[in-house]
Amino acid sequence: MPLSEHEQRLLDQLEQQLHAEDPKFAHTLGSDPANSFSTRHVVIGVLIAIAGIMVLLAGVAWQIIPLGVAGFVVMGAGVYVATLRRGSPRTADTGSAAGQTRKPRSSFMSSLEERWDERRRGQ
Repeated sequence: MPLSEHEQRLLDQLEQQLHAEDPKFAHTLGSDPANSFSTRHVVIGVLIAIAGIMVLLAGVAWQIIPLGVAGFVVMGAGVYVATLRRGSPRTADTGSAAGQTRKPRSSFMSSLEERWDERRRGQ
């Protein structure tokens, strides 16, 4: 069911507010293709894992422990490849170091913090 115009505007406002208050969190939640799984990596990883299982089973069948261990390692490598994300790893923002001041929080968050502090003082 599509959103009404009013709901779409509210959603856009909430998204803009989230980007303004916490851009790192908003980026994490965003539908960034660099954050999604790559189909190519999943297919290659599954094929490597299947090959690793076959090597592991061959090692068990022939009672060759190093071959079984190698199969297990190959299987683990396949799982690792399958879970790789698209794109290159991003570096952390150097500008968000502790030396910079944070933006003031919204009035909603400030009021919640004040209420929490009042409750703690009351106990």
